[in-house]
Amino acid sequence: MSDVLELDSVSVVRGKKTLLDNVDWQVNEGERWVILGPNGAGKTTLLQIAAARLHPSSGTAGILDEVLGRVDVFELRPRIGLSSAALATQIPEHENVLNVVVTAAYGVTGRWREGYERDDERRAFRLLNDWGMGPLLNRTFATLSEGERKRVQIARALMTDPELLLLDEPGAGLDLGGREELVHKLGELAGDESAPAMVLVTHHLEEVPPGFTHAMLLRDGSVVAAGPITEVLTEEHLSTTFGLPLAVTEKAGRYTATARR
Repeated sequence: MSDVLELDSVSVVRGKKTLLDNVDWQVNEGERWVILGPNGAGKTTLLQIAAARLHPSSGTAGILDEVLGRVDVFELRPRIGLSSAALATQIPEHENVLNVVVTAAYGVTGRWREGYERDDERRAFRLLNDWGMGPLLNRTFATLSEGERKRVQIARALMTDPELLLLDEPGAGLDLGGREELVHKLGELAGDESAPAMVLVTHHLEEVPPGFTHAMLLRDGSVVAAGPITEVLTEEHLSTTFGLPLAVTEKAGRYTATARR
């Protein structure tokens, strides 16, 4: 089994709909993956399996040297940092920013009667500072802008010092400035050798941070291409994935795509 993730012939079927179809995928320590594809391609479903929050209908999903179906997922999940829109909806709007991050230590989304060590609070504060959110630690989550919420969620995902970091569309809903700031920060994180293996899901080629090493393209639940990023993010592969002829450019690790007419 690979260091981080190993999916072998994984499929997910719901009713008559196949969400993932016979997916093979390996992620090794130190790799930074981006998963791209159109709406309904299966990207979020794949990330839910990687997060140990969904079991495949068939095939084998290995995560951090454990196998789904043979491991207590409540022991496995704290080893995985996750930022997603679905998780954000579980955060109480009245919760302050510091508590949003520190509660990840117990795997909960709202502070109740559990006690936290001073070291936990220090780590949460340090992570918030790292993501530019330290001055807002006493603000309630509901009062934050979309960009601020994204940064808090990533700080929360890093709280447990995870071995795997999963980011589901972190740029969704951001304006141009907010997106570029986030892409820059994610590029810095990707370049940190002490950072965990990373998987980022997005619809948009412009949201791929510099420093990412690998890419997977999905369409209709199937893998179009997967491997080193320069071999995967080509005009041929991206045109097949999105169903129209694309012109692709790359500069300093940033990619753009426009339709060929």
